[in-house]
Amino acid sequence: MENFSRFKNQKAIVTGGSSGIGLAIARRLRAEGATVAVFDFDPKTFAALGAEFGAGHRFVQVDVTDEGRVNAAVAGLVAEWGGVDILVNSAGITGVSARKTHEITFADFERVVRVNLFGSFLTAKAVLPGMVARRYGRILHIASIAGKDGNAGMVSYSSSKAAVIGMTKSQGKEYAESGITINALAPAVIQTPLVDAMPPEQVKANTDKIPMKRCGTLDEIAAMACFIVSPETSFTTGFTFDLSGGRAVY
Repeated sequence: MENFSRFKNQKAIVTGGSSGIGLAIARRLRAEGATVAVFDFDPKTFAALGAEFGAGHRFVQVDVTDEGRVNAAVAGLVAEWGGVDILVNSAGITGVSARKTHEITFADFERVVRVNLFGSFLTAKAVLPGMVARRYGRILHIASIAGKDGNAGMVSYSSSKAAVIGMTKSQGKEYAESGITINALAPAVIQTPLVDAMPPEQVKANTDKIPMKRCGTLDEIAAMACFIVSPETSFTTGFTFDLSGGRAVY
């Protein structure tokens, strides 16, 4: 890391931050000076992460699909911190995969959309008033190349991530004059526990589409995410960055 104090005195929320992509981003933000609050549905790793991160950081059990819980969690942090500078929405699920549309239940489709889209909407909605008042903020929604290309056998996930990209475009324009940037990051397959749990044939089908013929790493996505939410990235908003090993260049 070139700049260990890039986020000094900044406060950041990372949803889905107790594992995988979210944890990698939370760790890098902390390493570069941010005070971090991890929002996650499953608190089983909180004790270990609290010991790792140290004093001042927060670990909050939050269902990002529950508006009341989200609002209460954000309000509590704002009262303690005085404001939130950064929001990274990494909470996400794939749902049932390696199935065609007629084999997917509506309940599964709805569950994926609620977590991936509604969760990102609700957390952004909760932090935006404070960012507007302070005329500064960085919001990053973790989308997916599946939201651009559409992955066969992943209709729920692809649809939800396409919606996240559309939401990012709208939000970026809405707050463009407010000192706030709102962007998305669309990775191809990143080696995470979420990917490890997918059917091997589904992972192979996706990595075969990547010209580099490999998964991305957690270090690579954390580095790009922190660039996007840094003060330096001040003239880009409503944009979806790719991290795809050459799979998508648009």
